[in-house]
Amino acid sequence: MICAVYKSRRKVDSYLFVEKRNEFERVPDALMEMFGEPELVMILPLMKREHLGFADIKKVKSELAEKGYYLQLPPPKVNLLEQHKLEIGYSRD
Repeated sequence: MICAVYKSRRKVDSYLFVEKRNEFERVPDALMEMFGEPELVMILPLMKREHLGFADIKKVKSELAEKGYYLQLPPPKVNLLEQHKLEIGYSRD
């Protein structure tokens, strides 16, 4: 299995994996609108890979086969101040 990976010019660190280069027919129009003009990053052979950087390889393969695309979004940003307050048990009460 080979896929094409595109990055979004609108959404930082967002990547769209599709089954074939320049084939976005199975990607919902609303997603393409949000994603913006896709910029090709690489053609990626998935068959012998056991892992990817931030994405679960099994989920990528499964969604490509099932839906025809996989959307990788960046992890949510952590509010370090709030996390620290929770860790030390800070309360305004």
